Amino acid sequence: MSNDTSTQNELPQDAAGATEEAAGAAASENQDWQAQVATLSAKNAELMDQFMRAQAEMQNVRRRSEDEVSKARKYALESFADSLLPVCDSLEAGLAHQNATSEQIREGAEATLRQLKAALERNKVVQIDPAAGTKFDPHQHQAISVVPAEQEANTVVSVLQKGYVIADRVLRPALVTVAAPR
Repeated sequence: MSNDTSTQNELPQDAAGATEEAAGAAASENQDWQAQVATLSAKNAELMDQFMRAQAEMQNVRRRSEDEVSKARKYALESFADSLLPVCDSLEAGLAHQNATSEQIREGAEATLRQLKAALERNKVVQIDPAAGTKFDPHQHQAISVVPAEQEANTVVSVLQKGYVIADRVLRPALVTVAAPR
């Protein structure tokens, strides 16, 4: 019986120890979960901060790009207008001469035309002036009439009005007469 008593006394102590261990393990697991929750909460806060900063940066980039586009539209013609100012000055100077001869007026007009053409070329406005016999190009030429001619059909006979291109885009096609088929 003494063996039975000691075994019975040991069982409650073992059960109490197991209960204490289980309670300790549960407390440890609870602390681990709390630590993980705290870590994840901190990480979540950090990611939320990064997200908010990224959103703010995107709004700033969008606003800056809109400002740049607005300024580009507003001042797009500034360079072109600046290159035309000397032409305007030359015309005003020519008109200021009251006693100019027709030869002087012609020389002044030619000089002003050279200035104007140079200003257009600086701004990539190129003249379309096809030579006689050039193949008709409907993208750059506009046929006003078809005339009988001694040259190959569908070629330019004469230019009635020069055309202009800016950066590969036709501003105005050249007005031409075209040779009729024989």
